[in-house]
Amino acid sequence: MTAAPTTLPSRLLAAGTWLAPVLAWLAIAVGTGPAITGVVLVAVVLAAVHHAETVAHRIGEPFGTLVLAVAVTVIEVGLILSLMLANPETTSSLARDTVFAAAMIILNFLLGLCLLVGGFRLGEQRFTRTGVTAALSTLATLIVLTLILPNFTSTVPGPVYSPLQLGFVAVCSLVLYLTFVFVQTIRHRAYFLPSAEMRELHRDEAPRPSVRQAWQSFALLCVSLVAVVLMAKSLSNPLEDAVAAAGLPLAMVGVAIAGIVLLPESVAAVRAARAGQLQTSLNLALGSALATIGLTIPAVTVASFILDLPLALGLRPSSMALLALTLFIASLSIARGRTTVLHGAVHLVIFGAFILTNIAP
Repeated sequence: MTAAPTTLPSRLLAAGTWLAPVLAWLAIAVGTGPAITGVVLVAVVLAAVHHAETVAHRIGEPFGTLVLAVAVTVIEVGLILSLMLANPETTSSLARDTVFAAAMIILNFLLGLCLLVGGFRLGEQRFTRTGVTAALSTLATLIVLTLILPNFTSTVPGPVYSPLQLGFVAVCSLVLYLTFVFVQTIRHRAYFLPSAEMRELHRDEAPRPSVRQAWQSFALLCVSLVAVVLMAKSLSNPLEDAVAAAGLPLAMVGVAIAGIVLLPESVAAVRAARAGQLQTSLNLALGSALATIGLTIPAVTVASFILDLPLALGLRPSSMALLALTLFIASLSIARGRTTVLHGAVHLVIFGAFILTNIAP
């Protein structure tokens, strides 16, 4: 990240990151076709990544990764709620499908890709184990409470909670997430920072952006993320039609929505891993997964109470099995604080199984 672009390619890149959000909002206002919307969507995602990295470079770790994780998750919540309000009868499981898909994309595809990319370039990658294990233990608790436990309660039949149970889980999810943020940013911030060796290796790679540049990028990041979600929403109906025409389960819509919303974080995390900054990649990945559950479930719960919307959270058995395998393998991958390409390959195979079981349950 440079404070002021000096070369022609750099100036063109900077101009593109300003132009992409403008084009996105023009596309939203005019109502372009799915093909053009998709192209503009990719451009605005790349612009969002650039602005998020500028903000992160200014404020440093772990605050930088937190900015993108929370921003994307807040927008994701808005997208889920808008779709649920539009079709309350057919989208009772949309929150579950999207949250589960986001967790599997982050913990398998994104994490596996980061480990694979960094491993091919650097061989063995190292990171601060204490913070990563704390994040994973919090994430495992949230996942079991929100996506698995509903299948085993008996107060209300089916994969749903009673109002009392749902309220308790929503409060616990929010409290756990806020506690994690407090630990990550204030109480034990050092647990989530790169080791001294890695900080020295990447020290002064580029000058920090100015305060003005950081605020400009933060504003453009918010504008870009809102545009991403609105464009994703405009693609939801064609996407549902395409899924139905292909004979695929409706759950694939949740997978597609999660994939689109997580694009900015995914690109940023892979770029960090390629640069040898695995700690930043892990902060982004696990922080995003935590924010997805810790913010989405409470928000959707409040909406379901106020608007009397049905909400099914329990996963089917095959999904629970893959989720348990994912958490087990993730705990093994981070157990030593060192990873290789093998760890990445294993996570990608699990992600392949997740996609297969969604296409052919």
